[in-house]
Amino acid sequence: MIDIHCHILPGIDDGAKTIEDSVAMAKTAVTDGITTIIATPHHQNGRYINEGSSIIERVQELNDELTKQNIPLTILPGQEPRIYGELVQDYEKGHVLTLNDGKKYVLIEFSSSQVPKYAEQLLFDIQLQGLNPIIVHPERNAQIMEQPDILYNFVKKGALTQVTASSVTGHFGKKIQKFSQQLIEANLTHFIASDAHNTSGRTFRLNEAYDLIENKYGIDMIYFFTENAQYLIDGQMVDRGEPEKVKRKKFLGLF
Repeated sequence: MIDIHCHILPGIDDGAKTIEDSVAMAKTAVTDGITTIIATPHHQNGRYINEGSSIIERVQELNDELTKQNIPLTILPGQEPRIYGELVQDYEKGHVLTLNDGKKYVLIEFSSSQVPKYAEQLLFDIQLQGLNPIIVHPERNAQIMEQPDILYNFVKKGALTQVTASSVTGHFGKKIQKFSQQLIEANLTHFIASDAHNTSGRTFRLNEAYDLIENKYGIDMIYFFTENAQYLIDGQMVDRGEPEKVKRKKFLGLF
């Protein structure tokens, strides 16, 4: 399996603190069936700044350590930028890093509470650069949960999205788990990734999530997500499906 979103690089954000932590995460990932991880440290989220060149260096250092310890896991460079107004300009300067440094896909994070009003224009501007923006963990954004048509409009206009494995498994609560299922059913997400930060509370659970998805939706849905991850690191176009609006059910006459 390929994990496109993970905080495995040591000492640069709220993920692995030390190289020992990174190695422990790598071993856990291998046990989970993961062969390749894109390291995606936070960038411009109000706490951390991790520019592209420094990430590439740290990825090489971690790969060297994993090779030394005979751990069969490959780390690729990436980044998780929080959405901000100068993102396109910083991409042009080399500060914003695409996934696998492939100049094709870039993660975009919103805060957990809201979607900025300029998001639609910025997602459009990113696409004008020839990039495909991937909105990470939209199922954990309060405004999107209340107004899922926001995400539908983004996807309809070309954005991709990635749901977190722990959301699918229910580790963020039943409400987020249910919304994750609704996004899958409405073709509003294109990747499942771990967003792992450690080996305890926020670990991988990718295999567990895929098992639940297979049981609920069948093996074709697993192929959809796993093949998209492969297409991404190969720099190819991913499958999208036709997005649909999330259907809100009425309970006792209320939404």
